[in-house]
Amino acid sequence: MTEFIGFLAAILTTASFVPQAVQILRTRQTDGISLIMYAMFTVGVAVWLVYGIMLQSPSIIGANLVTLCLAGTILILKARAVFARPQPIAQGATAPTSAPIA
Repeated sequence: MTEFIGFLAAILTTASFVPQAVQILRTRQTDGISLIMYAMFTVGVAVWLVYGIMLQSPSIIGANLVTLCLAGTILILKARAVFARPQPIAQGATAPTSAPIA
């Protein structure tokens, strides 16, 4: 009965994550999520996976393995969006047009 409750919790929490992952994969829009939060969440899920493996708990292993794949994918897309984005120029400043004179 305990493992059944674990599987039910695993299915519900993992399934709740799927719509967000699908939307991000479809739109490639990650502006509304925090890079730091997703990094912390993904590491936390990885630690839960290790814990599940140590306990040999199929429900903990299964849920966290699937969630780690989804969260890791979102984290990679978010990191790409953050680090590939050009840095804005301060208001009133102009971009350099030539090399400085030495």
